[in-house]
Amino acid sequence: MSMVDREQLPAPVEGLVVTHFLTVRDVARSRAFYADVLGGEVVLEENPAIVKVANTWIIMNPGGGPTPDKPDVTLRAPEPGDPVTAFMNVRVADIAAFHTHATSLGVRFLTEPIDRKAEIRCYMRDPDGHLIEVGQATGMLHGVYADSPA
Repeated sequence: MSMVDREQLPAPVEGLVVTHFLTVRDVARSRAFYADVLGGEVVLEENPAIVKVANTWIIMNPGGGPTPDKPDVTLRAPEPGDPVTAFMNVRVADIAAFHTHATSLGVRFLTEPIDRKAEIRCYMRDPDGHLIEVGQATGMLHGVYADSPA
């Protein structure tokens, strides 16, 4: 394996960066999804897979049991029907173009993009079922926000 340029890795010289770790079933399939659908650049193929997407990194590895640094934690990809406790939020400049592109790659969205006053948004799932919100700021750019939840 060749050396990777430090600037491509989530390894700051000072301060910090925030990355998003996903437990996945099939690293190659997930790596391709984030590279193709979100236009990411594969930085590391595996152990862990790292895909640089816009101004962040998606880190992927298979699940597993506890380790010395997380002794009571087991990682697993979500199962259908699991409650969602966190999701990725992707902001785009043109949601219609993104939706068309992703759909052409076989992505299935939960709904078409819906105008929510502050933004137009929709949701998709990655190959492991991780929920991803895709939104385009619209009304919020002019002081118009969504209604409060009931």
